[in-house]
Amino acid sequence: MNPNPPEGPTMDEHCWSNEEYCRATENWYCLSKTLAEREAWAYAEKAGLDVVTVCPPLVFGPLLQPTVNTSSLFLIRYLKCDGVDAMDDRVRNMVDVRDVADALVLAYESPEAAGRYICSAHARKVSEMVYVVRSLHPSLNCANKFVQLVGDE
Repeated sequence: MNPNPPEGPTMDEHCWSNEEYCRATENWYCLSKTLAEREAWAYAEKAGLDVVTVCPPLVFGPLLQPTVNTSSLFLIRYLKCDGVDAMDDRVRNMVDVRDVADALVLAYESPEAAGRYICSAHARKVSEMVYVVRSLHPSLNCANKFVQLVGDE
């Protein structure tokens, strides 16, 4: 979550969510994850521990719990469209939860693992995500119009 990402098309493991932006937009979920990871790194440095983090974007796939997770809520928000005429058609990165589980095991079992790892598999526009859900559930009444935001190619 950063309103001013680094120049260039690629965000990598050096990119962090902007804490002030998360506070200003009341994105407590992203803020808490950022603060927790920063604290883990600070503690590891003081205590002489090795830390490896796996940083997934939106995570989709089978749910283990009976409640909807944060990533699914994101997609539901786009599917509901809540009376909005047009939805932003941003590109969103996503990964299957099973791939995240594999990445976590790999990081745990690989002694050479170090630092932060982005675990992402697909970049799709929101309209493409909605299209997939609509193709599986044609009677679903969801967003039909999408707009490209300036600077979000």
